[in-house]
Amino acid sequence: MKKFTTLLLTFVLALACVSCGSKDGNTKDAADVKSEGVMTYAEYAAAALDTEVVVETYVQAKQSWWDNKATVYTQDKDGAYFLYNMACSEEDYAKLTAGTKIKVTGYKSEWAGEVEITDATFEIMNGSYIAAAEDVTALLGSADLINSQNKFVAFKGMTVEAAGKDANGKDVAFLYSWDGSGQDGDDLYFNASVNGQTYTFTVESYLCDNTTDVYAAVKALNIGDKIDMEGFLYWYEGVNPHITSVTAAK
Repeated sequence: MKKFTTLLLTFVLALACVSCGSKDGNTKDAADVKSEGVMTYAEYAAAALDTEVVVETYVQAKQSWWDNKATVYTQDKDGAYFLYNMACSEEDYAKLTAGTKIKVTGYKSEWAGEVEITDATFEIMNGSYIAAAEDVTALLGSADLINSQNKFVAFKGMTVEAAGKDANGKDVAFLYSWDGSGQDGDDLYFNASVNGQTYTFTVESYLCDNTTDVYAAVKALNIGDKIDMEGFLYWYEGVNPHITSVTAAK
């Protein structure tokens, strides 16, 4: 009986130690663990362009699927990866719901300033992670902003500025396509300012088409409105955020 009591006490103490380890942050959740041979985000960022990369990451949003190729925004706890035209069947595309963990093998590439993974293949893995929007408002206009490229981010307390002029020469809050030559269903471009500087934002129609709340919200903007935004920090000849949410500033 005494021996049994001693063993029971040892077992209880062992459980207590495991619990304490978790509270102290000594254990890692699924979003922190990398398989053998998989790069950390720091290793990926340091890799040369046009070299093969292997990463484990989590789907945050899907932009498009066509001809067995998928374009997907992904992220882990350390950084983000934009997967362009990744080999993907339509059946597998349906499985890439937000939070899904995937192992991706492809090539680190750059196009017009956007760093992405191309010629990629993937496999679905166990695990789930959805990133919270990182507020990068204070980084607008700084060289440090690019360090958050492709992440899900937030811009807060922005003021809507004129995006251009309509056919009558009147200032308008948004344009269809970058030069106003488009129509409903095309990308939306709009400007917003903070601290005296104005920046351009995009609703990418492949990501958020004209049936989405954000598309409607941008069409309803007025010059001078104060807004908060969320979206992905895409790059094209400079910062070109792909916005997924626009709300009145809090």
